[in-house]
Amino acid sequence: MTVIGWIEILVYCGIIVALTPLLGAYMTRVFSGERTFLSLILRPVEIAIYKIAGVNEQSEQHAVTYTIGMLLFHVGGFLLLYALMRFQALLPFNPAEQSAVAPDLSFNTSVSFITNTNWQAYGGESTMSYLVQMLGLTHQNYLSAATGIVLAMALIRGFARHSVRTVGNFWVDITRCTLYVLIPICVPYALFLIWQGMPQTLGPYVEATTLEGAKQTIAVGPVASQVAIKMLGTNGGGFFNANAAHPFENSTALSNFAQIISIFVIGAALTNVFGRMIGDQRQGWAILGAMGVLFVAGVITAYAAEAHGNDALNALGLTGGNMEGKEVRFGIVASALFAVITTAASCGAVNAMHDSFTAIGGMVPLINMQLGEIIVGGVGAGMYGMLLFVIIAIFVAGLMVGRTPEYVGKKIEAKEVKMAMLAILILPLMYLGWTAVAMLVPSAVASMNNPGPHGFTEVLYAYVSQDANNGSAFAGLNANTLFYNLTGAIAMLVGRFWMIIPTMAIAGSLVVKKTVPASAGTFPTTGGLFVGLLVGVIVIIGGLTFFPALALGPIVEQLSINAGTLFSAN
Repeated sequence: MTVIGWIEILVYCGIIVALTPLLGAYMTRVFSGERTFLSLILRPVEIAIYKIAGVNEQSEQHAVTYTIGMLLFHVGGFLLLYALMRFQALLPFNPAEQSAVAPDLSFNTSVSFITNTNWQAYGGESTMSYLVQMLGLTHQNYLSAATGIVLAMALIRGFARHSVRTVGNFWVDITRCTLYVLIPICVPYALFLIWQGMPQTLGPYVEATTLEGAKQTIAVGPVASQVAIKMLGTNGGGFFNANAAHPFENSTALSNFAQIISIFVIGAALTNVFGRMIGDQRQGWAILGAMGVLFVAGVITAYAAEAHGNDALNALGLTGGNMEGKEVRFGIVASALFAVITTAASCGAVNAMHDSFTAIGGMVPLINMQLGEIIVGGVGAGMYGMLLFVIIAIFVAGLMVGRTPEYVGKKIEAKEVKMAMLAILILPLMYLGWTAVAMLVPSAVASMNNPGPHGFTEVLYAYVSQDANNGSAFAGLNANTLFYNLTGAIAMLVGRFWMIIPTMAIAGSLVVKKTVPASAGTFPTTGGLFVGLLVGVIVIIGGLTFFPALALGPIVEQLSINAGTLFSAN
């Protein structure tokens, strides 16, 4: 570890903290329907969209109606993306003449992008045309990110409002989010990335001659426009197979730093939006503080492990840390920091191969996802995921003092606690269950490129990543098979929507409640005691899922051996 490395980490944290209230104030005005500095330009466009779509922006929706609208919106997005991939060979902007994508891979990829997971069991430059990358993938990057943000806003309104029945209007919220938040940031961001050396062209792939005289095809395309929303929207799906380790997708140390800032900036700002909308910004800072504790712990652990390197190599005098699978232009600190950030959020982009991290260094991204992607988390999804843990923490505090728990003036009762637990517990059920099943299916085991515990971790990581809607991979698993495409798609759908539906039920339950004035017995939720309780609850619940995964390894490995013997005998 170096002084420069720690300075980079501290500067990063300082920038995120500084941007949080600035973007938080702007987003609060946007979702409150107030005038912003962009209103003069964008308000006419917004009104025109409502007229074309037949949306009454003054009409708000009940939580159930809001949720149904969101679900139908995603059905349409899935069908559009699936059709684009299946008919790819017949569509324009396909200079590399990519063929139609296989049905199971099209299904998996469509589910992946509508759920903001962006899991990729394919190489982008060798599978997708420019049209599919733009109209299909980039399009869904915007809309899936906007969906997460507006669902967080619906839950925030549940806490902020009282004695009403509506939580907003889904169509208005998603229009304002895309028009006023995502696009205005992504346009200058994409121009910055082009300046840093990222391609943005509809021209054909470039033919080059190497120093040895061989011919090489260099893939290009409309990269910058996709990468901007890929990072800002915590989508993570790469234009190229190597993702942010590719020089055309992450050209310089400066572009790398800008990308990791963009991963966290909206998720962190939503904590400030929460504080502003409930009338107490300290509540938002307390939530961000809990996120920060978990994030810093992960960064310290991963950076220390990668900087220490491999003991066997150190014993031979080959010191200097673990550079396997890392880009020289980024080095150890930028790679470790990127890995923690991308898995603390639900981004999933990678600038180094997690499969090549040390055992401890690779464990940190896995734990980040197993906690439920709530350490800042995906845009919106991290915020409503953290509020689910807040409800459980408040419930635990209520049990300690023997009174009905309260949070920001709302009584937390049995319905909210049950819905929160339902949303939280479905995640470990899915990734532990599917990992166990995969270890018993010979074709799934055959996809593992590494034997023993490391190969098992590749499978576990794959399902944790898809279930948590992250999308990163250990990269040693051949996941483009019928089994992994179908089971992975199920994990992604459950991980996204099974968490959303209970969350919206909580929003609908809270918004009708009256505000309860704080009293001498009210548990304070703005100080270190609450932050410590919240972090403790997250770690305990996460531990209950992480340690069974460790115990599951040798059990299913032995079962897979027995099953393999049985299948071969028959």
